[in-house]
Amino acid sequence: MIELLLAIANISGGILLGLATLDKWDGEHNFFYKIAGVLAPFDTIIGLGLIILAILEFWDGLLFNVVSILGGILLLTHVFGKVPALESSLRKLSAKLMPFKAIIGIGLIVIGVIGIF
Repeated sequence: MIELLLAIANISGGILLGLATLDKWDGEHNFFYKIAGVLAPFDTIIGLGLIILAILEFWDGLLFNVVSILGGILLLTHVFGKVPALESSLRKLSAKLMPFKAIIGIGLIVIGVIGIF
């Protein structure tokens, strides 16, 4: 059950993070923008889900779960100001990951699809 939830969270988070690249592939249809519009209000929940579920399943697929945790950190960037004790270190980590946002997003989609099967 946790694997399925993690796969759904990976796909959802991947769509939100990889939206710029997915839109280039999509062309004029705006399919991914419509999906991202529905998912955007839940980005904090998806980010927390990615981190928590990946930690629960950490040793089952170490590389996959590390990518899920990194994707969760990128989705939670706007929340880091509310955690004063960890704010500076989390913002630094997020700033270092930001250039790889689209790559992590596409990776999350691939990992999510693999996780379903």
